[in-house]
Amino acid sequence: MSAVRAEIVVDLDAIEANVRHLASVAGPAAMMTVVKADGYGHGMVPVARAARRAGATWLGAAALEEALALREAGDTGRILTWLTVPGEDLTPGVRADLDLTAYSVEEVAQVRAAARAAGRPARLQLKVDTGLSRGGASRADWPQVVAAALEAQAADEVRLTGMWSHLACADDPDHPANAAQEEVFAWAVRVAEEAGARFEVRHLANSAAALVRPSARWDLVRCGIAAYGLSPDPALGTAADLGLRPAMTVRTHLAMVKPVAAGESVSYGHTWTAPRDTVLGLVPLGYGDGIPRHASSGPDGAGAPVWVNGHRVPVRGRICMDQFVVELGDPAHGGVAARPGDEVVLFGPGDRGEPSAQDWADVVGTIGYEIVTRMRGRQQRRYVGARVEEDTR
Repeated sequence: MSAVRAEIVVDLDAIEANVRHLASVAGPAAMMTVVKADGYGHGMVPVARAARRAGATWLGAAALEEALALREAGDTGRILTWLTVPGEDLTPGVRADLDLTAYSVEEVAQVRAAARAAGRPARLQLKVDTGLSRGGASRADWPQVVAAALEAQAADEVRLTGMWSHLACADDPDHPANAAQEEVFAWAVRVAEEAGARFEVRHLANSAAALVRPSARWDLVRCGIAAYGLSPDPALGTAADLGLRPAMTVRTHLAMVKPVAAGESVSYGHTWTAPRDTVLGLVPLGYGDGIPRHASSGPDGAGAPVWVNGHRVPVRGRICMDQFVVELGDPAHGGVAARPGDEVVLFGPGDRGEPSAQDWADVVGTIGYEIVTRMRGRQQRRYVGARVEEDTR
């Protein structure tokens, strides 16, 4: 029995294999592995090292502090970062030779100021909004943003390295927004290049587009969720269908096993009542550890499934801050024989029949991205893989 109460096991070999596979599918476009949000809950630095080994020539980090942490961990390759706020000091990013992103004339000016403070030109990419209506320059503003960047480059304050945008509906291959956004992006490329801009990379494709939309790949693809072995959307196929292997397993041990009689109710609010004599197991994880409370069961159905001794068993009642209850059933009538200390797998690759992160997402009504990204709290993270010592040093 492990002395660890609960752990997140991350298979770095799976991440390496996923990145290699994605690079082979998307080639000749270059590969960016997106490691924001602590590597989607998998651990940013070990994931980045595995991805680099697999051929990721770029890393993506949303926030400046994430990108700087990669530099502090020894990464010397190209890193793009894109989410800043007015007044944020970009000087450390320039000094660290990061590729910064500007959405507006004002942000270009902010990057120029950081370059002057750093005493060296900044690497700069421009983002255009092609239809997501989130970050990026509008079509109306795009020519002015390009002009501001070219002026900064002429002053030797920036080096214009790329331009990019982000798709809204790539996980729905037949959605008309995909073609519309590609058309706007092609227009934005023409506007910039006719103004004199020359880019190292032009990029639009996320994981879904990298896998199924060759027309969106351009010079570089940005793969996030697929690098971690999850399908961007079940409509595109399962992870296995797409040649991917989930890298995260969340596991713990039963803290307690006890019988309850028919008519007894379970957990806060008594939202589930045993319809027959049964056996319950106590799992020592809760929403304080990232387990979604919406995975609780209601009076008319089971909650999320977990894996105990070769069987899927359902959450019963509400998930609490530190613990939740599963129904093992009466072993004398087809239930699962279990005792305290037996392993519980919340989700994993599915090799043994255990639930997947997508199974949990389906119960909760969310996406696999959220399930893996939120796993943290008091769980310990453990890495496995052939080169784990190198990746976690």
